[in-house]
Amino acid sequence: MTRKKRRMIWQIINGLAIGLVVSYLGLCLFAVFFSDRMIFPAPEPSYTDSKDIVKLPLRNGNEIATLYLENPDAKYTILYSHGNGEDIGMIRPFLEQLRDQGFSVLAYDYPGYGISDGRPTEQGALEAAANAFSYLAMIRDVDPDKVILFGRSLGSGPSWALAAKKPVAGMIIDGGFSSTFRVVTKKKIVPWDKFDNLALVDQVQCPILLMHGGQDRTVPFAHAEELFTAYDGPKSSLFIAEAGHNNLVEAAGPRYWDAIRQFTESLK
Repeated sequence: MTRKKRRMIWQIINGLAIGLVVSYLGLCLFAVFFSDRMIFPAPEPSYTDSKDIVKLPLRNGNEIATLYLENPDAKYTILYSHGNGEDIGMIRPFLEQLRDQGFSVLAYDYPGYGISDGRPTEQGALEAAANAFSYLAMIRDVDPDKVILFGRSLGSGPSWALAAKKPVAGMIIDGGFSSTFRVVTKKKIVPWDKFDNLALVDQVQCPILLMHGGQDRTVPFAHAEELFTAYDGPKSSLFIAEAGHNNLVEAAGPRYWDAIRQFTESLK
C-alpha cells in the first residue's frame, strides 16, 4: 500500500471518528437541554380549582394539585402517578373506577400539569410524588404498608423511585419503561438517564404487578420484559398481546380488573 493510500485511509478513519464524537456530544447536549420537552408534553389544564383539590407545597414554594377519592371500606390506598399527556382532571373517570373497585385513591399532578405550579422536570415529579406519599401518611393517617403505588407510563418513574425508598404494600405499573432515554435509544448510550427504573430494581422489595400491551408503540413491550426479568422479588404480570399503549384497559376487559384484584389479595 502506498503512502498516499495510507494517508487517505487515515483521513477517512479520522473523519469518521470526529463525526461520531460530534454526534455523541450533540446527543448529550440534546439530552441535557431538550429532553424535558419530549418527556413532559403537558396538556392544557382540564379542570379548575375546586373543593376536591388539595394543594401540597414543594420546597421551592410552588404547590401541586392533588385529588383524593376516599372509599371508607378500603383496605388499601392507591397513590396514582399518571402519564405524560394527561392530568388528574382527564383521568378522573379511571380514578373513580379504581375507587369503585375497593380502593381509596390519591392522584396528583406534576409541576406544570393541571393547576400545579412550576414547570415539569424529573426532580419536580419525584418531589411531587414524595410529598403526596407524605400527605397520605401524615395528614390522612394511612399506614405506608397499606399504600399501593400505581404508575401509568411516565408515572412508572416516580412510582419506582418511591418504591425504592418507602415501605409500601405493593406496586402496579401500566405501560412503564426501563428508562425514558431507552425508549428512544433502546440501550444506555449517555452517562446519565431520566427515570432510570431499571437501575432501581435491586432497591425495591415490595410485590409488583407489571401490565403492558404487546403492540405498544410508545413504550415497546421489551421494556416490560426487561423489568420483569430483572426484578427478583415477588412479581406477577398482565401482558395483553393485542393491546397498545393507551387501550390496555379496553383490550384486557375483565382481565385488567381481575389482575389487580388477584394482586391485591396476594399482598400480606
